[in-house]
Amino acid sequence: MKILVLGGTRFFGVHLVNALLEDGHEVTIATRGQTADPFGSRVERIIVERTDGNAMKEAFRDVWFDVVYDDLAYCSMDVKTALDAIRCGRYVMVSSASVYELCPDIQETAFRPEQKALLWCNRTDVTYDEGKRSAECALVHNYPRQNAVMVRFPFVIGKDDYTERLYFYVRHAVKGIPMYVDNPDSQMSFIGSEDAGRFLASLADKDVTGPVNACCGGTVSVREILEYVGKKTGAVPRLEDDGEEAPYNGADSYSLNTEKAREAGCSCRELGSWLYGLLDWYVERAEKEAL
Repeated sequence: MKILVLGGTRFFGVHLVNALLEDGHEVTIATRGQTADPFGSRVERIIVERTDGNAMKEAFRDVWFDVVYDDLAYCSMDVKTALDAIRCGRYVMVSSASVYELCPDIQETAFRPEQKALLWCNRTDVTYDEGKRSAECALVHNYPRQNAVMVRFPFVIGKDDYTERLYFYVRHAVKGIPMYVDNPDSQMSFIGSEDAGRFLASLADKDVTGPVNACCGGTVSVREILEYVGKKTGAVPRLEDDGEEAPYNGADSYSLNTEKAREAGCSCRELGSWLYGLLDWYVERAEKEAL
């Protein structure tokens, strides 16, 4: 299939492109051209500013794609600039679990974008979670005939995680830096960047539409992560009210129900099968930094 990826030069986008190429698809990536990619001659490239509606229309004039992956839809106007410019058979939008009020075993019906009023906004106009809700609303309200799926990810983690949110906890624990954690016992869902990329790629030829949850099986708490790091290193994490605020603060215990994804033939690894290997890698990195 002829596939376009909006983004695809870092984090799970790289894994998505690699998985699509492994599956034999013809892949084009569209970016601003500011970040190098590792794909060489295996992909076509389009340089465009995706928030510029006129530039998008010019870049994709008279072009058709079987599937478009939008890794960069952070608000309703992002969806508009994409779908007003690009003709495609299927649109796969990366959304987020942040559209939900977090709780255990969340099903996709917990947030129905068709029942929420559409707000046209740019990224800087709203918070991240409201931006993602507006993006989903734009898709279902303004493009109801578009074959589309909205993939709701929890926290995405991996060695290539440029946000370094999980590494924050490991680094502070290993180096004895005080941190303020307001939810140490919240059980949270995660997905690995490799799992996220492969999950997205698997949707290219699936019939599933609408919102779909995607995460690795199982949950873990910050306390369990810090206890593992402590046993590994002998370090005692400093949890203090005046410490640096931790990145997962504010998240209550939650998990995503992935029955819809599994019924469609899409699944991810169990969290426990790889998380502690990632933590080991982070520990080694933090110890080297401490030398």
